[in-house]
Amino acid sequence: QVQLQESGPGLVKPSQTLSLTCTVSGGSITTNYYYWSWIRQPPGKGLEWMGAIAYSGSTYYSPSLKSRTSISRDTSKNQFTLQLSSVTPEDTAVYYCAMGWPIGSLEVWGQGTLVTVSS
Repeated sequence: QVQLQESGPGLVKPSQTLSLTCTVSGGSITTNYYYWSWIRQPPGKGLEWMGAIAYSGSTYYSPSLKSRTSISRDTSKNQFTLQLSSVTPEDTAVYYCAMGWPIGSLEVWGQGTLVTVSS
């Protein structure tokens, strides 16, 4: 049973870079043909898919966030990471990592972590 767990700071200051890590257990992030995604949900709003990294290491981003988003991985630790630059209070949200196949299919989710952007 694959499990995902998000970790990272709960508070980030405006203009800084938000960085979160998703640690995967019970399966490998290099397993064909899964995609490992980041999704967020601002307070009172819907879910927003931010991007994904594939089993191959290829990355895919939402066009609306592409200029500020970077997703990478550490296969030795079985982790993948989200970086979102130049954050504003509008980036305050619960951030989730998830996995599935094909891309955009979100079969297994982490529990989510709240990140607040505030000075």
